[in-house]
Parts: sequence; C-alpha cells; structure tokens
Amino acid sequence: MADLVASVHKNNGRSLPDKPVVVTFDDGYADFHTHALPLLEQYTFPATVFLTSGWVSDAGKDAAGKPLDDMLSWGQAREIAQTGIEIGGHSHSHPQLDQLPDAELRQELRKNKGLLEERIGAPVATMAYPYGYSSARVRREVRKAGYWAACAVNNTLAADRHDLLAIPRLTIGRHTTMSMFRRAVEGSAIPLIYLRERALTKGYAVVRRTRYGLRRVRGNV
Repeated sequence: MADLVASVHKNNGRSLPDKPVVVTFDDGYADFHTHALPLLEQYTFPATVFLTSGWVSDAGKDAAGKPLDDMLSWGQAREIAQTGIEIGGHSHSHPQLDQLPDAELRQELRKNKGLLEERIGAPVATMAYPYGYSSARVRREVRKAGYWAACAVNNTLAADRHDLLAIPRLTIGRHTTMSMFRRAVEGSAIPLIYLRERALTKGYAVVRRTRYGLRRVRGNV
C-alpha cells in the first residue's frame, strides 16, 4: 500500500502496471504466516498486513481487545516484514475508532504505531481502520499520529480523487467465489458484486454518526 501511494501521489518515478492491485490483510491472524505468506513468496506478490498490536499472541502486558482467532506473534511479524511484506497499523485494541473520545482515539493510534515500529524495527506509514469505520475527526488524528495514508473499505475501486486517509478497498471473504474475485480484480461489475455490502456500509455510517452525536449530547465523549 505504501509503495502504491508513493508511486501515484509522490511522483517517485516508479512505474506501475496499468491496473495495479494491492493485496491487504487485516488484523494479523496466524494463518497469514502459515497459509498466505508461502503463496505470496511463491508468486512474488507484495502485500500489506495491517496489524492490531494488542491482539499479538505474545503481547503480554500490552494485550488488549478480543481477537477472534489465533494471532501472529511479534517474531512472526518481524519475519514477515523481513520478506518485504509491509506491516501497517490497525489500532491497538480494534475498536470502532469513530465512537471513541479524543484521548482514547489518540492512544489507540499512537500506541499501535509506536509498538509496531519498536517491535518490527521499521517505519509504519499506512494504516487501516478497524471495521472500515472513520470520520473527519478520526482522519485528523490519524494524520497527527504520523500516518500519511489510511484504508477504509467502501467496496469501490480506489482512484486519484480519493482522500489518502480514506482509500477504499474491496472485501474478499469466505463467500467470495472465484468468479467474483476475478471480476473484482479486473474492475468489472463492482457495484453489482458489492451491492449489499455498500448498502450496509451506508446504513452503518448513519447509525454511527447518530450514536456518536447522542453520546456527545449526553456528555459521554
């Protein structure tokens, strides 16, 4: 992701394919190391892993949140980074960032970035929002935390017009058929493939803005 953004927006002279595709993985599950990494290396595909620092299997005193499955260890994350896979941020405890008070939001972003850079030993320039949720307030804090690009979901193709702090992505899940995957990679019939997901995303956005507004009125944020 960092290479794509640098090539498109910083004019660094690197050539891109006509239709560049960035493969990203969220959260940092252990099966990335056992299943995905060998295939990426076999086909020499680059990728980005957005890692939740509080979910790392040996997080110790920094453990936070509730991972849904077995997670990568710090040693595995370092090994992944050494193969050339980019490690990006994904918050510390995987909350809905747009629902957090300012102080907690800053802590989530900065602790995640700080731990990743300390444990991986490399700068972390990009991140992805947990659940894809963000807001103008969240994006301002992301910039202040030192990230220069961030990914949402939105299930639409990324283009130059998009905000660098809200780069859309296409969801590939267990119910994605090979036909759907092929069409997504080719950039064809995207609105039809993701009709349901895009409708749900818009509905969730309204609910989240309303919920956050009510909490502000009540003085809870």
